[in-house]
Amino acid sequence: MTDRRRFLRQASVLASIPWAKASLDSERAAESSTAEEPTSQTKTGGLLVLENSEMRLVIHPGGWAQSLVHKLTGQECLAVGVQEPMFTVTQYRPYDNELQLAYPAKITSFPAQNVRRDGDNLIVTFAQVGYEGTISTKVTDAYIAFRLERLEYNGYTPLRPKWKTPIDETLFLQLPVNNRKNFGEWLNVTWDHDVAVNVLGTDHYARIDAHARRGYHLLQAGTVRTVQLESVGAALIVTKTSRLLDRIARVEEDFDLPRGVESRQRKEYKYSYYEVLDMSPANADRHIHFAKMGGFRTMDIYYRAFATAGHFNWRPDYPNGMSDLMGITAKISSAGMIPGFHIHYTKVDKTDSYVTPVPDPRLNLTRVLTLVDPIDTDSTTITVEENLEYCPMEEGRRFLRVADEVIEYENFTLGRPYQFRGCRRAALGTGAGNYKPGEKIGLLDVSHQTNLVLITQDTDIEHEIAARLGEIYRSAGFRFIYYDGAQDVPPPYWFTVSRPQWTVYQQWDPVPLWGEGACKSHFSWHILTRGNAFDVFKPEVMKAAIRAYPASEIQRVSKDFTRINFGWIGYWAPSEQTIGDQPDMLEYVTSRAAGWGCPIALLGDLQALEAHPRTADNLEVLKRWEDVRATDWLSLEQKMALRDLDQEYTLLINEQGKFELVPCGQIERVAGADKPGRAFVFERHETTYVVFWHTSGEGQIEVPLRESQVSLMRELGKPVKFKGGKESVTLPLGNKMYLECLGVSRPEAVVAFQKARIFGV
Repeated sequence: MTDRRRFLRQASVLASIPWAKASLDSERAAESSTAEEPTSQTKTGGLLVLENSEMRLVIHPGGWAQSLVHKLTGQECLAVGVQEPMFTVTQYRPYDNELQLAYPAKITSFPAQNVRRDGDNLIVTFAQVGYEGTISTKVTDAYIAFRLERLEYNGYTPLRPKWKTPIDETLFLQLPVNNRKNFGEWLNVTWDHDVAVNVLGTDHYARIDAHARRGYHLLQAGTVRTVQLESVGAALIVTKTSRLLDRIARVEEDFDLPRGVESRQRKEYKYSYYEVLDMSPANADRHIHFAKMGGFRTMDIYYRAFATAGHFNWRPDYPNGMSDLMGITAKISSAGMIPGFHIHYTKVDKTDSYVTPVPDPRLNLTRVLTLVDPIDTDSTTITVEENLEYCPMEEGRRFLRVADEVIEYENFTLGRPYQFRGCRRAALGTGAGNYKPGEKIGLLDVSHQTNLVLITQDTDIEHEIAARLGEIYRSAGFRFIYYDGAQDVPPPYWFTVSRPQWTVYQQWDPVPLWGEGACKSHFSWHILTRGNAFDVFKPEVMKAAIRAYPASEIQRVSKDFTRINFGWIGYWAPSEQTIGDQPDMLEYVTSRAAGWGCPIALLGDLQALEAHPRTADNLEVLKRWEDVRATDWLSLEQKMALRDLDQEYTLLINEQGKFELVPCGQIERVAGADKPGRAFVFERHETTYVVFWHTSGEGQIEVPLRESQVSLMRELGKPVKFKGGKESVTLPLGNKMYLECLGVSRPEAVVAFQKARIFGV
């Protein structure tokens, strides 16, 4: 089977994902609200049984999961004959004296030797390392929760005194779950049309993961000592696929997690947004004008339009500070749009008081080095003990911090003596000092956006920044969030990506309608409910980039029961360097997104919007598709058709004023050239049509078709005059126009436009 055929077949299943909650509510109300009573270990011959109305989990006393059955279908969800340990503890090397003699010094996992029940707790014995774990369980009709409460060391022995050795990692839930048609790696769920099995973290400290094996996935929930070893939980969900989101919503409610399911089911979830990078009181009305032309129902303001990251000091364009911002968001709301907030929350501006004149000790350092020689205020060479390989060499990222000074270096040596050379002292407005041998000097963690410096997460600076963002959000009346910069965090990434997102999320009041973000981990599923937006692509590669990136990603991410933003779409006016954004390009992006139920985002560049002669046509394309999203006009069959990335479509407003979706194809080399003529051919009602326009200005096009064969329209059903002749017609070439070709075949229309002549440009 080809990749494309396989993709289309899978897409038919994904299209049936139940986003609406109404049908789930009635199912949920009809279910029993009581969980199954625990079955005693004695009655099951030593086996431990946990079950609710939907699943039955059988645990062997030897420490592995023996069975996991979905009751309604009777399907066994575990790989038969596989005895993967359900519980393990891991040491980065064996620490116990006898174990370190017996095993090599490498990461070593020790499985449970025994598991028994004590009320609602599972008592798990790891005899080799002398530990006993207590895992509490909570059985509900929606899920079974597991929580590693504590690990107790009992490895003392009369044979030899022992000291308590540490545990570095644990697995408190591991299940070899059979593969199904789909696997969502973000949500950690395997599912098909009938059944879904999900291991979901119930807090952000749980390390949730999965490992592919032949025929099954090992679904895991564990802990890491450097994050939090104990008091960490996860939920096991086994349910009908149509009920999965309802079950996850119960987990979110019971464990007070961000309401990711609720966000995905809001009517506003499908709205696209107009993104502004430079909005001010002086230009707000112009931005709102263009956003309304594009039919946008939401508008996202990048924080850098009004403030700098860190203390969020107001830019000069906002002389009245919050009052000016509130005036802008009030205008957005009055125009019928929802205002949103694009933030950086893991880094601060180089000009912020966190950096200058005295750098805050909570700025992140990627390495800490040791001074060999003393340096005074005039020193331009700094000698250190450690190898300097892999230190940054990108312009704007070559910074050191020692005490209260920032130093910029030109280069460094790769052999002894290890030296930073060409150092510029008192950089970023700090003061130069004298330093002794043995003092520590650090590599300042500067973002690839070189105007920003990263913060250290495990300090109060993260909460200080979150509190300021929360105040801006509440005061300005923002309602959705773009979490930018999550990729700029230190490891471990499974934790540090989502932790600051969770930190700032707790400051939002009211909670955002949805969230998007630049980087995600498992816990982020509850926060980044619309996935991400890719960075902008130039017009010349826009369609290819959509096929390569968003259209590819949505095939993966939809298996996590979520959507993505198919933007951001940059906006370029025609110039010597680019053809500029054209209506068909924007239609391709937004229609592909609509096929997957996804929104888009347009970056509002006032200069380009005002300079581009086709802006009205471009924004009309977007407006039509925004109306389609808002009204849920597309049928399932139409959505499936739009997922064919090779077939282009155009959305018409027909003679009755209603939407009509038709496939179309580009007429290559109109008038023998790639520009300025651009045209697409389609058929409806057994008649051939051509939609055409000028890419960068105005002119005329002479097409070798008789006047009696054609009807020219700006809007379907409303003919306009043109200059006709016996063998050709002369048509205005500027804004989008439709040419109805009576008695002309599709190939004949294509040839006619290729043989046309453009003049008056």
